[in-house]
Amino acid sequence: MYPGTFAASAPERPAVVVAETGETMTYAELDRESTRLARALAEQGLRRGDVVAMLADNTPWAFVVYWAAQRSGLYITAINHHLAPDEAAYIVDDCGARVLVVAGERPALRELAVALLDRTPGVEHRLALDGDLDGHEDGAALLAATSAEPLADQPRGSDMLYSSGTTGRPKGIKPTLPERQVDEPGDLMLAVFGRLYGFGEDTVYLSPAPVYHAAPLRYGGMIHSTGGTVVLMRRFDAEGALAAIQRHRVTHGQFVPTMFVRLLKLPRETREAYDVSSLRVVVHAAAPCPVDVKRAMIDWWGPVLQEYYASTEANGVTLIDSATWLEHPGSVGRAALGVLHICDDEGRELPAGEVGTVYFERDEVPFAYHNDEDKTRSAQHPEHPTWTTTGDLGRVDDEGFLYLTDRRSFMIISGGVNIYPQEIEDALALHPRVLDVAVVGIPDEDMGESVLAVVSPEPGTAADDTLAEELLDHLRGRISGYKVPRRLVFDDDLPRTPTGKLVKGQLRERYASAGVGGPA
Repeated sequence: MYPGTFAASAPERPAVVVAETGETMTYAELDRESTRLARALAEQGLRRGDVVAMLADNTPWAFVVYWAAQRSGLYITAINHHLAPDEAAYIVDDCGARVLVVAGERPALRELAVALLDRTPGVEHRLALDGDLDGHEDGAALLAATSAEPLADQPRGSDMLYSSGTTGRPKGIKPTLPERQVDEPGDLMLAVFGRLYGFGEDTVYLSPAPVYHAAPLRYGGMIHSTGGTVVLMRRFDAEGALAAIQRHRVTHGQFVPTMFVRLLKLPRETREAYDVSSLRVVVHAAAPCPVDVKRAMIDWWGPVLQEYYASTEANGVTLIDSATWLEHPGSVGRAALGVLHICDDEGRELPAGEVGTVYFERDEVPFAYHNDEDKTRSAQHPEHPTWTTTGDLGRVDDEGFLYLTDRRSFMIISGGVNIYPQEIEDALALHPRVLDVAVVGIPDEDMGESVLAVVSPEPGTAADDTLAEELLDHLRGRISGYKVPRRLVFDDDLPRTPTGKLVKGQLRERYASAGVGGPA
């Protein structure tokens, strides 16, 4: 199903609600405006397989653009509006977008759109859906003048999203377009997640992360395919999320671990002031969740947490519910899509308990990196091309439960020993004086690399030698001595994507270029 189904059966039902303002778009409006935009794009010459780029805030209009592409056989490429102009231009050019749609009132977003005018000569049409914007056609006026009669042919489109680029240039993931109409069944992700999490017409889904990220965009699409309501937060705020859950009687939501940490660090009286009893399922993914953090969330919200491990590439999925996780703390579950394999650097499969690269085996290669055959091949197993990886390291136990260790690109090799930063970061995540933490390897003449912890202290905390020693002592009681950072520095500006992923390449460059190294 798709929004048109519910526009007919429940036209006044909210499809999207903005948590902070109450702005609402009904199913009738979502269906009508996405139909008009689909027709406008067709009249501008776009055909099945073409690409529409979207630069959008967390606004209902983002889903108008999404569904216009989905009902036109087009690819939609959502762009991170926090990127620098040259970074965003790279994605627009690389995906081959013929149309760029801007939806949002945030000044920085609109400035970025204007900065792209001279940097993206391949774009043929530019539309602004939220007011006048230099160099852009008035999208609202265009839609008002366009028929709301659906196109005779509505082939299903797809997203073509780019990796977050935490370790280099973003990579475009271009799936094969499905051979079906928009109102025909066959969505594999909906079949897996929709049934598992109980998405339906009574679902109220809180989405606090940016819609340009894979999970918020795809899950919003799944909610609309089952007739529920998406409650969009313009930006994540811990107390604001609790208020939205209470006000809208949220049944489902999706968070990343850094959001859980922010929630848990609210004063107890603040946490207890809000009613979260409406929650049935709270999904989390995107990054490994520290064991202590997840246990505390289950204690607070109950056994409603559901974790999945997947990627933008959608090459495989593991799943685990709260009850199973409590029996296997730290696991991200067993494979629900694809067959798990853990392999060493030469591609040899490793026995249970040994750490290696995580591969998923499928019947065929499920993705390709756009314009980069070498990257696509490097994601494939050397002997089994249908086994693919996104570069994560982990191990499986005797029962087939996967435990992630870290990304290969983040692993530190110090004195010939592998050290995984995630374990150190997890040990500090809930320390009352720590707001945020990142651990990276920096050059060391003796050891090759040494471990550096970069900590953002909680506001009002003195960032001094006393705090540094307190944090290192805290670690010495929780991890092996060789893993304890040789240096710990304070920094109030840790580079994270809005979805919570650390941009460790920037952090390594920052401290390597500053000459930080050697013993504390």
